[in-house]
Amino acid sequence: MAELTERAVASRVPTLLDQPLKAVGRRDPVAVRPGTSLADCLATIREGGTSDSVFVTDTEDRLVGVLAERDIFGRIVGRDVDLAGPVEPLLTRDPRTFDLDQPVWAAVELMQTGRYRNVPVLDREGRLVGVIRPQDILAFLAESFPEELLNLPPNSDQHMEEPEGA
Repeated sequence: MAELTERAVASRVPTLLDQPLKAVGRRDPVAVRPGTSLADCLATIREGGTSDSVFVTDTEDRLVGVLAERDIFGRIVGRDVDLAGPVEPLLTRDPRTFDLDQPVWAAVELMQTGRYRNVPVLDREGRLVGVIRPQDILAFLAESFPEELLNLPPNSDQHMEEPEGA
């Protein structure tokens, strides 16, 4: 029976990966406006608690750029950087973005090949409407298999002879 379940799960994954990104729960982006100091951006990331990036958006919420963890370690740590200065010189401009109608597999591929952990999602007008992280995709996939996941034994090497419960 476990093999049938594994086959059933394996056969459904490609279909799930073809779903549009709007099917995946997404997080609100941690965003600031242009001209925000680097110190304030770092504080915003620290206070947010769920992100390692801050997105810079204009007054219409259009994406200007992103200050990601990679930027922080590659351009700030160990260098003489004015933390009171604006964030713009340190931004990654024109990061890869997705819209809500693109497939889940495209975000997974970007996360794997482009080493993105925070994929910005834009609406049809180009406004930043969310961020998808690997955890969000894992939650989406897990929610698609509630019976299979809820019936897993506590230890992966544990095999039950008979089902427990009434």
